[in-house]
Amino acid sequence: METGRAKFPFPYQPYNIQEQFMQALYNALDQSKVGIFESPTGTGKSLSLICGALSWLTDYDEKKRQEAAALLQEGVAALSTSAGQSSATSSSAEPDWITDFVQKKAERDLVSKLKDEELKRKKREERLEMIRNNAQLKYAIKRKSCEEEEAFKLLQLSKEEHVEVPGDQEDEELIMAEYESDDESKIKNRFFEGEEEEDDELVEEHVTKIYYCSRTHSQLAQFVHEVQKSPFSKNISVVTLGSRQNLCINEEVRHLGSIQRINDRCMEMQKNKHEKQHHEEGAKRKRGTAKTVCPYNKASALQQMRDGVLGTVHDIEQLLKMGKEMQSCPYYATRLAIPPAQLVVLPYQMVLHEATRRAAGVQLKGQVVIIDEAHNLSDTLSCIHSAELSGAQLCRAHSQLTQYADRYKSRLKAKNLMYIKQILFVIEGLVRVLGGNVGQNPQNQTTQAGTEMHTINNFLFKAQIDNINLFKLQRYFEKSMVSRKLGGFVEKYAGSGVTLHTQSSSNKENRRTEGLNRYLQTLQSNHNSAPVALADQQGSAEADRVLSASPMMQVEGFFMALTNSNTDGRVVVHRQGTVSESSVKFLLLNPAVHFTQVLKECRAVIIAGGTMQPVSDFKQELLFSAGVGEERIIEFSCGHVIPPENILPLVLCSGPSGQELDFTYQNRDSPRMMDEMGRVLSNICNVVPGGVVCFFPSYDYSRQIISHWEASGVLTRLANKKKIFQEPKKANQVEQVLNEFSRCIQRCALGSGGLTGALLFSVVGGKMSEGINFSDDLGRCVVMVGMPYPNIKSPELQEKMSYLDTHLPHSQGRSPGQALIENLCMKAVNQSIGRAIRHRGDYSSIVLCDRRYSRPATLSKLPAWIRNRTNTCATFGPAFAALRKFFLEKKQRKV
Repeated sequence: METGRAKFPFPYQPYNIQEQFMQALYNALDQSKVGIFESPTGTGKSLSLICGALSWLTDYDEKKRQEAAALLQEGVAALSTSAGQSSATSSSAEPDWITDFVQKKAERDLVSKLKDEELKRKKREERLEMIRNNAQLKYAIKRKSCEEEEAFKLLQLSKEEHVEVPGDQEDEELIMAEYESDDESKIKNRFFEGEEEEDDELVEEHVTKIYYCSRTHSQLAQFVHEVQKSPFSKNISVVTLGSRQNLCINEEVRHLGSIQRINDRCMEMQKNKHEKQHHEEGAKRKRGTAKTVCPYNKASALQQMRDGVLGTVHDIEQLLKMGKEMQSCPYYATRLAIPPAQLVVLPYQMVLHEATRRAAGVQLKGQVVIIDEAHNLSDTLSCIHSAELSGAQLCRAHSQLTQYADRYKSRLKAKNLMYIKQILFVIEGLVRVLGGNVGQNPQNQTTQAGTEMHTINNFLFKAQIDNINLFKLQRYFEKSMVSRKLGGFVEKYAGSGVTLHTQSSSNKENRRTEGLNRYLQTLQSNHNSAPVALADQQGSAEADRVLSASPMMQVEGFFMALTNSNTDGRVVVHRQGTVSESSVKFLLLNPAVHFTQVLKECRAVIIAGGTMQPVSDFKQELLFSAGVGEERIIEFSCGHVIPPENILPLVLCSGPSGQELDFTYQNRDSPRMMDEMGRVLSNICNVVPGGVVCFFPSYDYSRQIISHWEASGVLTRLANKKKIFQEPKKANQVEQVLNEFSRCIQRCALGSGGLTGALLFSVVGGKMSEGINFSDDLGRCVVMVGMPYPNIKSPELQEKMSYLDTHLPHSQGRSPGQALIENLCMKAVNQSIGRAIRHRGDYSSIVLCDRRYSRPATLSKLPAWIRNRTNTCATFGPAFAALRKFFLEKKQRKV
């Protein structure tokens, strides 16, 4: 029986498809479904998600409140009735006092629990109301923050006068605490983990909430702006999560650049803070330099910022601004805001990766997760849980950890040394598989080129590490945080110098590593006659990078990957030239194994995107494999808001000279085929105004065909009609090329330059095939050259196909491996052709240049709103006539 809602709050009159979307979403959440929702870009998908989901959440909270109130009323009534019956029976007969006592206690406990929950809810609502309405409170908070900032500056000035005490006490914090596995003694010591510890008074219980995640921070920012425009913006508690790299306001830490170094420095300052609190409680303080703590991580300031975050909807930029004003850390304040928040906006990996989820404080039990831009969800899961290590990284990790063990062996506990030796043993085995030896420079060790694929068990046997308990090592990594302690160690090989980096003691950040650097210099001079090379001779920036770059985090990730089930993954050993360039890679074949927990814990999961076709991927590979039954899955797909006459999709089977367009791997290199495609593009540019975006199936083919056109004069003919742009090699140049492309089209629209617009050459799956907006004149025609099938010769892809053929059922005479190839191709096509139509009044043509697009099975994988309007043209004449007529009508209507 369908539930529903008659009307949804919306900032304007919604389209019919938006109302249908919200109704379907509401039902999916209310009935605890797993939904696959497709709504093309330009149809207001984000607002539909917001208003549909938050309408359900509002109704759900109200329903729970009413149920709790009714239950409380029944409990109170039952208690009073029980008391009356007890007094009545006591005068006439002896009651069964044990039964009576147990019954009364259960009723009292229930009433007490309900009262507590009601009290907490009221307090939370009152506090949020006060935050939203009390401007004087905000002013007081700001004034207090300014006073604290002044006090902090005075404190820093006094600290600068403190004289450093010489000695190796500055290295004390590098010593690991003793580690014992659970089954050895249930862990005697409590290890500091800054990711998990929080002040008790700041912790709240989790309310029912919606987790919204997407791929990039820019997409999350756009979503938050839509929330700000929605009718819910005034009475919804929203928190946006990000990494330290995005949210840190401590300039001393931010300038470190890489996310690993920022994380390490932040964690170190957290440890210093807890040690400082311990000393202040009465413990005897060791002599030595005062360890730096972060001035923005104070309980009172965090609590104030948490309240500010919950009171108003903020994006990342606004959070940074608020943090600077309040002198409070946005990273930790937003984490504290998760439990009472109703909507949490966060990147993919914070939800899809269990360890990251746990560290961030994200709890999925009974909650709703919406995964937007989910067309590549399977690939994303596989990528997040795969791991790769180069020979250079392995040798560096071994060198650093060996130095660490030698440096502190007299001060490390026996169990710590045992686990360190096991890690070193495993690394030695991995290097051996690559054909090398540890302790020697990997760049000087040659190896026989080749690629091997192994199951996890076979790989462990080949590396001779099958006797090591990787689960225990994984727990050791987590508890001892060994990965974060090796940043100050550099590579050291027999007969070579050591690159070190020293700075003056006035630089507070590097004080703790100076004793270590001095020790390593002494160590090197004692063992080798070669002079010590100092980093300032090579440039301080490079030396700083070498000093801090510890690959142990990647080693830890690879160890964790090897704990997967033997059937769920493969290990690829890739040897090429030298050990340094060779690599071992864990390839996850079954992404469902890591998605299962999300599906089981959550009340409902919504997988949404502009183009979700073909959906068979999601159902077979992620849902059915994770144990989700067909009855729990709901599918919703809507058309576009544009009129049908605003889109012209064409399948072109042959060119102007009658040459069949067949860009298979065997035919596409033919000069006749490339010449014919040049003629097709020239004709298209003659009749299409504004911008034309041409997608090639690969970078190699793009270079090849453009070079051929340049030699044959085709490029010159095209340039006479439209200015030519190419997708840049570097990602940071994309914005510049798009701006120039846009300006050129605007100038041409005004009649200057004698051109009709611009032509952009791009690549499917490249920098401009996703997330780029070619609306209006920027994308009046999208041309697809051939079909972008993935490289079938790739060992990884072959293994994936073999895995699917073994574990998934065949359908319609096609194996799951063959279906994967077709689906990967059409997903990429759908993303590329979706760049053009971006809003209700937009119009565009789509030309698919390959006869293979005319196959019914291929056409069925196009989005319905495109597929229903697609015309297949066996010859070029009718296609050209349709294009000319389409744009002539648009021009006349515009006039």
